[in-house]
Amino acid sequence: MKSLEKTVVKNEVEKGEMLPLMEEFYTIQGEGFHSGKPAYFVRIGGCDVGCHWCDVKESWDASIHPLTETKKIIENAEKFPAKAVVVTGGEPCISDLTYLTHELKKKNIQTFLETSGAYKITGEWDWICLSPKKTMPPLEENFSKANELKVIVYNIDDFRWAEENATKMENGNPTSNVQHPTSIHLFLQPEWSKRNEMLSLIVDYVQQNPKWRISLQTHKYIGIP
Repeated sequence: MKSLEKTVVKNEVEKGEMLPLMEEFYTIQGEGFHSGKPAYFVRIGGCDVGCHWCDVKESWDASIHPLTETKKIIENAEKFPAKAVVVTGGEPCISDLTYLTHELKKKNIQTFLETSGAYKITGEWDWICLSPKKTMPPLEENFSKANELKVIVYNIDDFRWAEENATKMENGNPTSNVQHPTSIHLFLQPEWSKRNEMLSLIVDYVQQNPKWRISLQTHKYIGIP
């Protein structure tokens, strides 16, 4: 019987009908293009990208987070006024997100993804924020799917990294796909522990390179999740 139960659970996980849920909460989006908007956040466990400055390292090990029925996550999201769900991690694209997003869209809930782009993107998305990491760069195919590029600036070399990825966004951004805008949104965001050191450099850089905008972790400044 236990063997059968394990097989059933494995099948549900593979189909995305169960997800390793770290946490879920209703809050205000604090970063990037949609900063300031209310949304229901779903943080999925599991990540091997390995950013040394990651502020949610407890998300890395998927096995310590309870496998949760995806339909229950959707039921929880439905309870809140803002019909918008942000899926983040960890690296959420390690999991198959097709079922989650399909069911959310059926309920007229907008879907937003935060990903490093290191894995294949599954699911139906209204907005994709690509935040590339040097430790495991994005798949080339994901640049053409992203609506927004958000580069975390920890040191001076991250400006070079930002431009490298911006070029790929500019070359790969589709103009014929009605699901994505033709304009490209580029953001530089100081890594939180280095914000006092890097923010002035980012300000100077954006002034000299106006295609970029500044993203701040405003939720941390105002003390919300």
